[in-house]
Amino acid sequence: MNVSAYAANGPHEKLTPFSYELGAVGAEQVDVNVINCGICHSDLSMINNDWGMTAYPIVPGHEIIGEVVAAGNAVKNVKVGDKVGVGWFSGSCMSCHECMDGAHHLCSSAELTIGGRHGGFADHVRCHWSWAIPLPEGINLDKAGPLLCGGITVFNPIIIAGVKATDKVGVIGIGGLGHLALKFLNKWGCEVIAFSSNPDKKKSIMEMGATQVVDSRNPEELAKIAGSLSFILNTTNVTLDWNSYLAALAPRGKFHNVGAVLEPMAIPAFSLITGEKSVAGSPLGSPALTRTMLEFCLRHDIYPITEEFPMSQVNEALQHLESGKARFRIVLKN
Repeated sequence: MNVSAYAANGPHEKLTPFSYELGAVGAEQVDVNVINCGICHSDLSMINNDWGMTAYPIVPGHEIIGEVVAAGNAVKNVKVGDKVGVGWFSGSCMSCHECMDGAHHLCSSAELTIGGRHGGFADHVRCHWSWAIPLPEGINLDKAGPLLCGGITVFNPIIIAGVKATDKVGVIGIGGLGHLALKFLNKWGCEVIAFSSNPDKKKSIMEMGATQVVDSRNPEELAKIAGSLSFILNTTNVTLDWNSYLAALAPRGKFHNVGAVLEPMAIPAFSLITGEKSVAGSPLGSPALTRTMLEFCLRHDIYPITEEFPMSQVNEALQHLESGKARFRIVLKN
């Protein structure tokens, strides 16, 4: 199969048309015709080699909605004609302790959709059948793509932390990840505090599911909620005043980080010790949990707020995201 795609040939370069050949589909692999693909900030990070792991040329795109068009003879669970989603991972070993324990996303040899292979800014993409997530019937295909990365990234911590409907929780950063976290936690039944430095966003943040908006740059507002939150999810990728947020946690509260903060996090030990508090982080989630999340989204009508661009305008879409103008996720349509 000849695949038509868009690729970057170096850091900070524009994407240009690129084609490559896919050999015969492997026994446990599927080929997916890309219907649309979300753009994630991680795509920008990989294009620019911010994490020092990019191999060029790179075809970004890991929030893929598509249809299976070819399947190997050992494929299970999906078949030609099925609508599926493909996220950050495209394969895992299926034999290590983590995979056998259902934590495929923690497999030490997991294969990345845009690392060591080409991603979804293309007309086709290939993956292991286990990471071609069957889409529940009736889900909005135009908006589901960002759930495959942004959605599961903020859904998994809710499960890990054991968040309860009776909890008072917080979300830092109301952007592409944070606005989905608000929607999830609202439908979970929680009282949700949104931390935002932009007062102009207050009305829209409340409409997304927050019950209160706290100005993250105002020490007085932070002091008013000290010791009250069971769980705080940080979706930003910048260094913050970590101690202020740890002070907002109730005893045994959990601070969970999914933002790719590149600098070391300066966490005062006594801020944790005196209240038995904890700091954690996570990547996305397993295939099973991703499917559960999609079913939860369908049940509660949870979708990202999206903007659409044709795949041919991928550079304009990336510039829109990089300039901070995206509200809140971008979907490229083939």
